[in-house]
Amino acid sequence: MRKVLVTAGASGIGKEIAAAFLAAGDAVYTCDINADALKAAAVDLPGLKTGVCNIGDRAQIEQMVADAAAQLGGIDVLVNNAGIGGPTASVVDLEPDDWEQVLKVDLTGTFLVTKHAIPHLIRSGNGSIIIMSSAAGRFGYPNRSPYSTAKWGLIGFMKTLAMELGEHNIRANAILPGAVDGDRIQRVFEGRAKATGQSIDEIKDIAMANQSIKRLIDPRDIAALAVFLASDAGKTISGQSLPIDADMQRN
Repeated sequence: MRKVLVTAGASGIGKEIAAAFLAAGDAVYTCDINADALKAAAVDLPGLKTGVCNIGDRAQIEQMVADAAAQLGGIDVLVNNAGIGGPTASVVDLEPDDWEQVLKVDLTGTFLVTKHAIPHLIRSGNGSIIIMSSAAGRFGYPNRSPYSTAKWGLIGFMKTLAMELGEHNIRANAILPGAVDGDRIQRVFEGRAKATGQSIDEIKDIAMANQSIKRLIDPRDIAALAVFLASDAGKTISGQSLPIDADMQRN
């Protein structure tokens, strides 16, 4: 039974990842900034251990990792899923405070969670760090510069972790999802359809024109990839960026 910490696991991809590890028989702790969503997730996923944490707050991060390790009895797997999208604006129009907030949560938050988890992962003797990047971490993303910059930065962070921690039998990898199915993307499609007068199906076709496989990404598939990477089957996979984006050719 692995001891798994998943950040931002009260909903969306994070919740699917927590559910997949629980289904595999693992002990799972997840944090989230939304206390009500955490309570609901604990009801939906019996056995899930939870704690409220703002990944933009250094003190809360340190306390959360310590709480996770205490409740789990250690940490074998860290899934850095927390992140925010930030504004949609060109670089020239972007507010510096908005830029800094995205990097504070997406990049620095991931660094701090990982930093505090590393001693526990070393004691594990068979640790796995999984970082949620994005297709925006391998393509440019017009009007989303802070988000894309953070997701690119996470790749460099992951590569460095793999090199530094390999001697401790800790592997580090990144998952790069494309357009993920769910309420959020559906609202985006609805907004574009309303703004352009096109049908939602037409909007979806346009959105997936750059993909070889014309479908949105199932968040359960992302969760399955995370479980695989943390398993013995992935014991020699490290330092890798793994797209799961239906063969996206550009953003």
